[in-house]
Amino acid sequence: MQGKTQEQLAAREAALNRLHQRIRACRLCQQHGYIPQAHPLVSGRATDAIMVIGQAPGHRSVEKDRPFSGPGGRILQKWLEQAGFPPGYLHDHCYLTSLTHCDPGKNPRGDGDRRPSPPEIALCRPWLDAEIRLVQPQIILLVGTMAIEAFFGKTRLEDVIGTYQERDGRLLLPLAHPSGVSRWLNDPAHQQLHQQALNVLAEWRVKPGLSLTV
Repeated sequence: MQGKTQEQLAAREAALNRLHQRIRACRLCQQHGYIPQAHPLVSGRATDAIMVIGQAPGHRSVEKDRPFSGPGGRILQKWLEQAGFPPGYLHDHCYLTSLTHCDPGKNPRGDGDRRPSPPEIALCRPWLDAEIRLVQPQIILLVGTMAIEAFFGKTRLEDVIGTYQERDGRLLLPLAHPSGVSRWLNDPAHQQLHQQALNVLAEWRVKPGLSLTV
């Protein structure tokens, strides 16, 4: 049985590597004129129990060729540590992805990154769905309004932060966007909801039946 399990894992890893190659070769957004040059990012392993889904990579992530390499990633790592996970856990043990795998570029207004449009998200969604099927994460962290609404539908952060849903045996936990551009967490009431979300994650970290690497 153990040998069969190892064979299955090896097959999933091989399939994920092939998927990563296809994602990195994708130029759909560039071909449709949404961005000047595509640079899709992928990061993670088939064994990762936690998948983090954000809005889109930023320019710092593209420069380092690694998702969540900017300030948002550092804040997200700090949140994980507040939930009891060790330093470095975000990049060492989480599968990191987003609604679009390429950087949409700067907002024309100059206040942060541009939000990918619905057509861009639709072009990239098959890659995200394939990642979820292959990785089979036990926990999915939905980071920011766009990622949350892609799975929960139109909603308000204050209605979902601090709650979670279970779908197809997976736990989906919404989190606020870990960005200095977002002011949502400046509200004390919102900070309490955010802490509730981290408390849920802390409980999952030691929950029987969840095989999290800590």
